[in-house]
Amino acid sequence: MTQTPITPPAGQDEARAHFTVPAKHPMVTVLGSGDALLRVIEKAFPAADIHVRGNEISAVGTAHEVALIQRLFDQMMLVLRTGQPMTEDAVERSIAMLRADENGGGDQETPAEVLTQNILSSRGRTIRPKTLNQKRYVDAIDKHTIVFGIGPAGTGKTYLAMAKAVQALQSKQVNRIILTRPAVEAGERLGFLPGTLYEKIDPYLRPLYDALHDMLDPDSIPRLMAAGTIEVAPLAYMRGRAQPRFTNVLTPDGWRPIGDLRVGDLVIGSHGEPTPVLGVYPQGEKDIYRVTAQDGSWTLCCGEHLWTVRTASDKRRDKPWRVLETRDMIGNLRAAHARRYELPMLTAPVAFPERTVPMDPYALGLLLGDGCLTGSTTPSFATEDHELAQALEAALPGVTVRHKSGPDYVLNRVKSPGDVVTLENPVTRILRELDLVGSRSCSKFVPDDYRYNTAEVRLAVLQGLLDSDGGPVAQTDRTCRVQYSTTSIVLRDDVIALVQSLGGVAYTRRRPAEGREQGSALAAHRRDAHVVDIRLPEGIEPFRLTRKRDKYHAAGGGGRPMRFIDSIEPAGREEAVCIQVAAEDSLYVTQDYLLTHNTLNDAFIILDEAQNTSAEQMKMFLTRLGFDSKIVITGDVTQVDLPGGTKSGLREVQQILEGVEDIHFSRLTSHDVVRHKLVGRIVDAYEQHDSRDGK
Repeated sequence: MTQTPITPPAGQDEARAHFTVPAKHPMVTVLGSGDALLRVIEKAFPAADIHVRGNEISAVGTAHEVALIQRLFDQMMLVLRTGQPMTEDAVERSIAMLRADENGGGDQETPAEVLTQNILSSRGRTIRPKTLNQKRYVDAIDKHTIVFGIGPAGTGKTYLAMAKAVQALQSKQVNRIILTRPAVEAGERLGFLPGTLYEKIDPYLRPLYDALHDMLDPDSIPRLMAAGTIEVAPLAYMRGRAQPRFTNVLTPDGWRPIGDLRVGDLVIGSHGEPTPVLGVYPQGEKDIYRVTAQDGSWTLCCGEHLWTVRTASDKRRDKPWRVLETRDMIGNLRAAHARRYELPMLTAPVAFPERTVPMDPYALGLLLGDGCLTGSTTPSFATEDHELAQALEAALPGVTVRHKSGPDYVLNRVKSPGDVVTLENPVTRILRELDLVGSRSCSKFVPDDYRYNTAEVRLAVLQGLLDSDGGPVAQTDRTCRVQYSTTSIVLRDDVIALVQSLGGVAYTRRRPAEGREQGSALAAHRRDAHVVDIRLPEGIEPFRLTRKRDKYHAAGGGGRPMRFIDSIEPAGREEAVCIQVAAEDSLYVTQDYLLTHNTLNDAFIILDEAQNTSAEQMKMFLTRLGFDSKIVITGDVTQVDLPGGTKSGLREVQQILEGVEDIHFSRLTSHDVVRHKLVGRIVDAYEQHDSRDGK
């Protein structure tokens, strides 16, 4: 648009300006159909005369008003050049922004910058901010991890946040969208409303569903919700990702019930290292499910508990792991005849703190495998491999391993001049200290100081057990597995725990004594044998015995142990608790070394109607933030529907978090209402009434 400078006549305050609209822009786009836009401008500047002739526009009035009109037409042309039409509402808002800019010092965003910021284009319409505060709100969502949008109804707080969420999902900035509301409006208790749970909840969440349908293909929404990509749930469900209070969680000191954990305690993460607990949230009584993997490992959790999983299709297409709730997987555990959901494994052996042990761990493993530890005789060891007898003697100072006959060796104390004959055998003394004296093949176990020790100690114990009572099993076109057998149920479970703590998997089966073929000793089997099939990660060496180690590597060595969810079954109702951990992937080790988590990573989370959260609910929600996630919280502090005496979490959080880095509070007013104009006037009237009552 070409312009003629504002020229006030000599000796007068009156000014005049001329504008020429380029021929490529029809005048109807500038003036509106039936001059509707022109009438809006004339109404806003009643003291100015605006004339149109052809593509020429002139304005006469005070220098101040003519300057504003000139800036208005400049901004309108900038908008029109983007291909976006001007509307009556856009013109009114542009005028309001220009006048506010004058009062604010002239350093704020221009109307063209506000009106041309497109967020999302969907189904033939474009979603964009319409006011300056809305633009600043949208910009804050881009710049900050947590944003509060506070203002009256109709200011677009939730709608714009939803548009940003869909934009983030489509651009792969996040993997899922979670939309939630506290279901307390209308003062109703859900339990007393008719219908199923979802029928009760649906009215409270309907505005969120409606906004989704404006922004996405309606046919795609059920598919995205079924896949867990979009979740719409009441706030109570956000708290519900929990396990029964008695469920074991792995800590640096061993297993502890999740209900005994406190903020600041350490648990073990997926990388095997300790990670602090950031939050502990009791959940009350919940429906509980037993989740079992194909290797027999299992744990308990509620239906909303989160699991990191991936499918064969995800792996084939190099897609990231997805996060699903327990209930989302029920009835969908098979793809054809294969298990659908793979679970993550430890990426490194668990790093327990070092404990002092009285006996070399490899020697202990050998004795637990083929040693006689009854205490009624001198300790002995049986093996056909002289290499093991030599290794045992080297690992036991003060002891000589003497060959007796056949496979039998005796562990004698090395005598020194002047020794008393009655001195206790050092091996017997240590075994007594470990409470292993008197144990037989069916009652042996691995002491806790070895099970919860460093990875090197645990691996050495396992190597001793496998060198004595295990062996490699070669398989065609597969990496080598390891097989171990024992008649001790406790030792079987200890071996499984050692394998799992090193990042492997172990399957167990029972071989009945009755009818089993006799071995070389020609003695009948008196007890059932427990066979453990083991797969260890590459780099974990299960054998020291040369012949077994060579066979293991010749058959392909270790590979990538895998776990899949095999079944999910109801397990009653229990008091439950959920925790938040500081690990980057939010994973922690629960029972049987399964990995699970409770926080929300790679998600765009929107909490709507936040004025109806309590202070405790608000804290719970904010601390569920995971890595690479974004939270937007919207609400109107003048419309609190909480029971009497309950403080609004949205009101309180402003005092607590104002000024905290990466948290932003955007405040919208009646001037940002984008519904019927009367809504803004109603909001203003109530504010004036409340201010009078406050006086």
